[in-house]
Amino acid sequence: MRVQLGRGFGWLWSAYTVSTYGTWIAFGAFPLLAVQVLHSPASAVSLLEAAGLAVAAVVAFSLGPWVEHRAKRPVMIAMDLIRCAAMASVPVAYALGSLSYGQLLVVSVISGTANLAFTAASGAYLKYLVPSDRLLVANGRFEGTSWAATATGPPLGGALIGLLGPVITVLADALSYLLSALGVLRIRGGDVAAPRDRAIRSRGAGLLVGWRCILRDRALRCLFLNSILVSGLIMATVPLLSVLLLGQYHFPAWQYGLAFGIPALGGFVGARLSARLVTRYGRHRVMIVSGWLRSLFPLGLAFVRPGISGLLTVIVVEGLLITCMGIYNPIYATERLQRTPADRTAQVLSTWGACSKLLQAALMVIWGVLATLTSPLAAITMSGVLLLATPLLLPTRGLCRAEKAPGIA
Repeated sequence: MRVQLGRGFGWLWSAYTVSTYGTWIAFGAFPLLAVQVLHSPASAVSLLEAAGLAVAAVVAFSLGPWVEHRAKRPVMIAMDLIRCAAMASVPVAYALGSLSYGQLLVVSVISGTANLAFTAASGAYLKYLVPSDRLLVANGRFEGTSWAATATGPPLGGALIGLLGPVITVLADALSYLLSALGVLRIRGGDVAAPRDRAIRSRGAGLLVGWRCILRDRALRCLFLNSILVSGLIMATVPLLSVLLLGQYHFPAWQYGLAFGIPALGGFVGARLSARLVTRYGRHRVMIVSGWLRSLFPLGLAFVRPGISGLLTVIVVEGLLITCMGIYNPIYATERLQRTPADRTAQVLSTWGACSKLLQAALMVIWGVLATLTSPLAAITMSGVLLLATPLLLPTRGLCRAEKAPGIA
């Protein structure tokens, strides 16, 4: 029987769906523009991804308290409109013949910052909108949508790139944010804004609230460390895979899209199974098993070669990885929300996201340099080896049963 989560959740889910599809249709557009239009080397492609993440993450640290103390729907709408304007500037500049690497960097920073603020606001609003015992179902639907978009978006984007060029996919992404803002605007009912804590007098102390929530709860701390390391090591290889597949192995755009689109079907299946597996085997067991497996499969990318065999290797490896992520991510997201005090949710999520993006940025730069000194394939292999140790940071069953962190004065 399908669990009903209400009309408000339906509009929030719809807004998430349209923006996620837009993002994945434009997947790889910036690296493709950098490689094929601006003729940038591997280090510059990595820097393009890393700089946007790093600057956005630094700004996001101060956005957490700002988002926490404001109604969440207006924040989400504003962030959608900012992302729309930033992405729309790229096709305009391209049409005028003035597109530059610097502009791509600026757009990456603006869209990345707005994305972190939107994520913090939407996470806090989801906790307000959906009862605690239904958060796993809600997160599973978001996760399933994400992977469904990942499956269909890149192939469609690849086809659009082949027909009309990479800029058209950026324009589609801009339009998706506008539609997302309209979806959030349709949500009716109450909103949530945490009152300002008079005990926190200085702005600097307010910026540390998210950190304190994470560090005081040992299970949350373990999830945090595991999460940022796994995402950082995986994301560090994304620009290098673009260079390897598009630059060295000369995969056409449609094959590049298939290499990341088809495996995402596994994520959709995993997300649909996540709640059922938890019901049958227990939350902690499913989280640990899927958490271990998602760290094993990336090493298979060390065997990617040119041609159809290389394409099939990417599809199989990414498919196994993403299936495990589809199972793991809703459980992890639910555990994080349930262990976070309601009046600190936006600050925890913004701190979490900012730290994750900062580490991703740092590792992208390091792996870009490593790829330049060795090769993209060697750098990808090293990431896979390091990922094997990350499951050791997953929380034990005892920690997961512990009480959530107390509110912070």
